[in-house]
Order: sequence, then C-alpha cells, then structure tokens
Amino acid sequence: MDGALEERYSQDIELGNITVLVVEDNVSNFVLIARLLGYLGIHCEWKTSGYEVVEYADMLPKLDLILMDIRLPYEDGYEALRKIRPSPNLSSIPVIAITAEASLEQMQKAHAAGFNGFIGKPIDPDRFPEQIREILSGKPVWEL
Repeated sequence: MDGALEERYSQDIELGNITVLVVEDNVSNFVLIARLLGYLGIHCEWKTSGYEVVEYADMLPKLDLILMDIRLPYEDGYEALRKIRPSPNLSSIPVIAITAEASLEQMQKAHAAGFNGFIGKPIDPDRFPEQIREILSGKPVWEL
C-alpha cells in the first residue's frame, strides 16, 4: 500500500479497537484475511465452522463485524446467520458473506437471507482494506 493510501486509512476511523470474527474453514483464506486485517490494526478471531458460532461470539469481550464464509463444514454460513440474528448480543453486528461462489444469484440469495454485505473470492488484497473500512463506517458493500 502506498503512503497516501495508508494515511487515508488512518484518518477515517480508529481501527485499533475493532474486533472481527472470521468464520472460514480454509486456512490460506483465513491467513490472507487475518494479515490484511492486521495490517489495518484490526484484531481478528477465527472460527472454522458455523457450528456454535453464536456461543463462540458471545464469549468475545468485543465484536464489531463478522466475515462469514458461505460454504462451511457442519453448518454453512446461512445456517449460522439464522442463529446469529435472534441473539441479543449479536443482532446488530454486521455479517458479511464471503464466498468463492461469487455470482449475482449468490449475492441476491445472501441479501435475501439477511447478510449485510457480500465479498466475492478470491479476495482482492488491494480492494479488501477499503471494503472493510466502508463496512465499518456503515456503508453497504455488495461486490463480486
């Protein structure tokens, strides 16, 4: 990232106090996401399945965003979202679908299911930091 872009990121919102839960079963994808979030100063937690995601998230002292893979073992992202939404502690947390099944149809399905945004894989390392900033500032991100 160039200096001007880095300076812009540091001016918008304070990211050092942000916690993101990444629900991703692929280690390589998680490592990429964690590194990009870490570069922004964002603390990241990891869960490999949608199974018991509500229980795990409830144990976190702070949570600002959930990045949810759609295709997960045991319980997929849609099943996990159905459990997250009624939870009093998590109902207002934005949940963003992240999937390799990036199509207009899949994006519409995620929107109808109640996801707050959509990011297609492969993740673009040049675009991802800005996508996260937009999401954290309340702007919708729906991108293939």
